Amino acid sequence: MTSLPRPSQDIPDIAIYQRRESGVRSYSRSMPRQFGRAQGVWIHDSQNGRYLDFLSGCSTLNYGHNHPVLKQALLDYIESDGIAHALDLHTDAKAEFLETFESLILKPRDLDYRAMFTGPTGTNAVEAAIKLARKVTGRELVVAFTNGFHGMTLGALACTGNAAKRGGAGVPLGHVAHEAYDGYYGPDVDTAALLEQRLSDPSSGLDAPAAILVETVQGEGGLNAASPDWLRAIAAIAKRHGALLIVDDIQAGCGRTGGFFSFENMGFKPDIVTMAKSLSGMGLPFALTLFRPELDIWSPGEHNGTFRGNNHAFVTATAALRHFWSDDRFEKEVRAKGDLLGRRLDRIATRHSLSTRGRGMMRGIHVGSGEIAASVTSACFALGLIVETSGPHDEIVKVLAPLVIDEATLGAGLDMIERCVGEALNATCGIAAE
Repeated sequence: MTSLPRPSQDIPDIAIYQRRESGVRSYSRSMPRQFGRAQGVWIHDSQNGRYLDFLSGCSTLNYGHNHPVLKQALLDYIESDGIAHALDLHTDAKAEFLETFESLILKPRDLDYRAMFTGPTGTNAVEAAIKLARKVTGRELVVAFTNGFHGMTLGALACTGNAAKRGGAGVPLGHVAHEAYDGYYGPDVDTAALLEQRLSDPSSGLDAPAAILVETVQGEGGLNAASPDWLRAIAAIAKRHGALLIVDDIQAGCGRTGGFFSFENMGFKPDIVTMAKSLSGMGLPFALTLFRPELDIWSPGEHNGTFRGNNHAFVTATAALRHFWSDDRFEKEVRAKGDLLGRRLDRIATRHSLSTRGRGMMRGIHVGSGEIAASVTSACFALGLIVETSGPHDEIVKVLAPLVIDEATLGAGLDMIERCVGEALNATCGIAAE
């Protein structure tokens, strides 16, 4: 029987945060605890409370907290005085990562990409991708999509749709056209065809793009999942109009949607892929921009960053690839759990005339409004479950459980979500929970 969470009832002293930390902090406002340790799918606060983690660092912790294999690899490396920081010098850790990534990930999927080690976060990978696309094509415009999220630095933020986040820039965000994502106008409107029409019409006002930047599943934008047909159409449009196709796999990759990459078995290969979050395996900063070899026209040092060589992250990333991706067992387990998650969320949705979103282990339930979703996640936290919201109005209760979670524990967490959704709808909307 799965042991249920033991949430703390005591609010910690937060005076130091109020006195010294910027008000930009967000997660700590809805989860007012001080956390001290974590292992597997569990995170513990300083008052001995235990919480089931369905947030997973926004998909940074796909393999859970402090996985023993990855942790031991890092401890052994540190104990041996392995190099921690090396800019872009050759190191044993980098070579092992590249060789393992090539043999376990790229070659089995018939992918030929150069690896560019960018700054440590996803937005760095996106900045490098769009900068390279502009350099290769000599064009300026990037086509991005409604509800897309790509990062908070200016280039990536220009490609992001969220008005509140864009508003923090303080300067105009240009050279990007935000076109309609799959399903944006409903199931009867082919938005790929609309994009093709706009690009083909010399009077549409839409310039020839350097790149088309797309998420196969929109992590922050509401878990909208594009169909394979739509994605293939977008890939064909990019090729036909001389643009590079960039797939942002920062949140949807590393197994979150089933395969290592979210676009696998869809019949197209992106020109550029951005990765981060779970790439290191255990939460260490590590971002990567992958691109076809012929696109590698960078001059030495033309795009760099002080922390583009996190050797500790190389070590844990290599251990994660070898442990989880040396055969197809882990992928099959994740797909089975994704199917279970989908069935359970569909059951909740059907019961309350709601709808679900997403794919694989990246799914959520549309509960009608941001207020109801906040009520659900708050009630879940009180029960010992950490879960967040997503969508333009934060109306999606978003489940990002660690991929290593067992089915019994996953089911226990979903039981809590089912209970809290029913109670929130009953309290807010007068809909009786059956």
